Amino acid sequence: MKLPMAAGAATGAAAITLYPLFQGGAWFWTSFGIILVVTGVGVLASRYTLPNWLVPLAQLLAVWIYLTAVFTGGKAWIRVVPTKDSVSGLAKLLITGFADIQRFAAPVPASAGIVLLTCGGVGLIAILVDLLAARLRRAALTGLPLLALFTVPAAVLAEPVSWPAFIIAALGYMGLLAADGRERISHWGRAVLVRRTPSFIAPKPTSDAGVLHLSGKRIGVTAIVLAILLPSLLPPLEPNPLFGFGVGNGKGRGGNSISIPNPMVSLRGQLSLPANSTVLTYNTSDSSSRYLRMYSMDIFDGEQWTMSNLEGLAKDLVSEAPMPPAPGQNTSVPTTRATLTIKVSEEVRNLTFLPLPYPAGQVEAEGDWRPDRDTLMVFSARDTAGGLTYRVVTNEPNLTAEMLKTAPPPSAQISERYLKLPDGLPREVRELARRVTKEGASQYEQAIQLQEFFTKKGGFVYSLSTQGHSGQALTDFLIRNRAGYCEQFASSMAVLARILGIPARVAVGYTGGINSADEWQVRTHDSHAWPELYFEGAGWLRFEPTPAGGAGQSTATVPSYSRPETTTTGNDEPAVSPSRGSSGADLPNRPAGNRRDQLPDRDFGGASVAVDEGMPLAAQIGIGLAAVLLVALIPAMFRWKLRARRRRSYSRGIEAADESAVTESTGVVTVRTNRREVAVTSAWAELDDALCDYGMSRQPSESPRALARRLSGQYEFDEEATAAITRIATAVERMLFARTPGEIGSLREDLRRVRRALAATVTRGRRIRAVLLPPSTLLRMRAAGGRALDGFDRLENILLRRPARKNA
Repeated sequence: MKLPMAAGAATGAAAITLYPLFQGGAWFWTSFGIILVVTGVGVLASRYTLPNWLVPLAQLLAVWIYLTAVFTGGKAWIRVVPTKDSVSGLAKLLITGFADIQRFAAPVPASAGIVLLTCGGVGLIAILVDLLAARLRRAALTGLPLLALFTVPAAVLAEPVSWPAFIIAALGYMGLLAADGRERISHWGRAVLVRRTPSFIAPKPTSDAGVLHLSGKRIGVTAIVLAILLPSLLPPLEPNPLFGFGVGNGKGRGGNSISIPNPMVSLRGQLSLPANSTVLTYNTSDSSSRYLRMYSMDIFDGEQWTMSNLEGLAKDLVSEAPMPPAPGQNTSVPTTRATLTIKVSEEVRNLTFLPLPYPAGQVEAEGDWRPDRDTLMVFSARDTAGGLTYRVVTNEPNLTAEMLKTAPPPSAQISERYLKLPDGLPREVRELARRVTKEGASQYEQAIQLQEFFTKKGGFVYSLSTQGHSGQALTDFLIRNRAGYCEQFASSMAVLARILGIPARVAVGYTGGINSADEWQVRTHDSHAWPELYFEGAGWLRFEPTPAGGAGQSTATVPSYSRPETTTTGNDEPAVSPSRGSSGADLPNRPAGNRRDQLPDRDFGGASVAVDEGMPLAAQIGIGLAAVLLVALIPAMFRWKLRARRRRSYSRGIEAADESAVTESTGVVTVRTNRREVAVTSAWAELDDALCDYGMSRQPSESPRALARRLSGQYEFDEEATAAITRIATAVERMLFARTPGEIGSLREDLRRVRRALAATVTRGRRIRAVLLPPSTLLRMRAAGGRALDGFDRLENILLRRPARKNA
């Protein structure tokens, strides 16, 4: 019965690694329940020796009943027995769960559909682990399903799995292997814990199975420790950061359909990756940088922005025809023509959307690339952009503030599509949009006021340590914490603009990058999101609410047409432009000192913008080195503490008549020891440890006097050192054998002379090791580890037995 329980424990330990994927703990307790169900069925099957083929079927039936009772109990017979309605309810929840997984980024809300998917998956893994371990007796193979469970957070999250979760999962797997080994040994008889023989009994020359068993555990524990420590000492091997951003599930060449990605899901991961790899390079005819857009999202459901279905016509192939006209842009508006030559890195995989400046008038690219007429996104169902070089001609409108102030209202078609907002939008968000803009201002002026609210007046903090999606993400960002990265800034400004009646959408792509060797270089950290607002006659215009420069997105720039001519303020929004001396108390719902830094934004006249840049790399490296050094010095600190405690005992002389006692409590019993014995024993133990630290031996049968005589002669001690070690040996022998030991002086100076004499006989490296990595302490730590592992032996010998019936 141990194997089914060990299998359930291993599954539960591996499931703990899923915790970063969810909000709250509802998923864990539901999954824990299903593991108990599977384990319980396995234990009963082992107890009553059911056929191995029948056990997984029984466990599947138990899982079905459990899921029915938890998720659709109201539709089941007596809330347990599945019915047609309960099966239909489970199917609907599964469909909803799959849809929610595509909509949300981790950590996802614990909706019923997502929890059902998670619980069912954990249950299937538990059944498979039980089948391999307890039925087929292939415990080593259980590492495969457990690894599948473990790799889910590693594949989804940008952050690595935490080391405590890894240790728990690894210990669960080790425990399963140990239980399987014990089970195999038990077929040859009951395993007996063999205690170590005392040091005065010579060991037998035959091999000891207990030692081999203990060595196996040491190997397992050592492997776990190395798996945790070695990655911190080696260069990080990141997954290629180009694989995720802007990449859907397209099939590459040969397919005839395209899967629309969710750009927001991977945006934060690209910004937080340590490696800042090059995505593409480009040259421009006017030497100016430009934002390169890939995706345009127009649907807001209250939790996130998504894209409408795309339509690419064969007649619009960019290799055969110019781009469609930019929606809403009047042909009478003067434009500036520029040509870009863009080269995408060959390392990019499965990128089915072309990064382009907006608006693109002509695109020359090899392959089946088609534009969506409404958004001018260019995509392909057959080709990918990795390694592609293409030419783009853009016609950018020359806009003036007066032209935008007097722009006519948008058309009904634009308003219907780009002003939609969910009915459940919080009232405080709608009120905020009106408070931070000036009453009676034009839509263009309101757009600038919104931009200033995010970059200057609202006290917002740029931080990557903010979650992207949840039902309360918008309210939390705008009303409460006001901390986020480009996704939150772009999404929130687009929502506020729609509240004010300004058509808006969210674009995702790259900023203009940095200039390097007469070309512009765009890297993964240039991944960016920004709002696009619509003005009749000018079309869709980019705005930049995210802090730029060192205060936020390093390569973000504010377009010239969106810079305010005069400073405008809201009516009663309690936001004040931050300054270097501000304490942070003016930020709503935030404590004083919440801003780690205040850096000037060059695009707004040097006004300070709050930013949370995280811990500098040099500080992280310093903390890491300090932690490694601290761990390495643990043996030395233990040795120093032990020596200091002993020194207090043998430093004071003890007169012959002093028979006072020292009381020591071990937590179980209280021991009264004579002070003289404590002093002499401490001095002798310290000498013994010094010999061990300097690599010198002491024979178990060697008397104190014989040891003193051998050390003095072998290492040629001087007269003072010889006299010192002789006094120590005499004190030990008098304490052991004399009826009245007599007066004992302080042994501190004698021990110091002997230590110096011993240290003079060894190399400098040995002396350094004796201080930093004292062998005497390492041996004690090893012995403690052995005793701890022996505890596992005792636990494994505990058998679950039915109480014996008493004879009548």
